[in-house]
Amino acid sequence: MDKKPRCEYCEKDAIGIQSLGTCVSLVCRDHADSHLLALKPGEKQAYDYCYFERFDTVDS
Repeated sequence: MDKKPRCEYCEKDAIGIQSLGTCVSLVCRDHADSHLLALKPGEKQAYDYCYFERFDTVDS
C-alpha cells in the first residue's frame, strides 16, 4: 500500500522535498520555501547548496 508523503512539520500532504544545505525535508504548501512553491508539479531545481523537487500531483 502506497501512502502519500506527509509534511515533516505538520503531517499535511507534502507537495515536495527541499534541501537547504544539509537539512532535507518533505514539506506541505504551508512550510515550503518560495523556490519550491514557484515550481510546477514534476519540476526540479538546484541552486548552489539547495535542491527543490515538486511532486507530481496525480490524484486518483
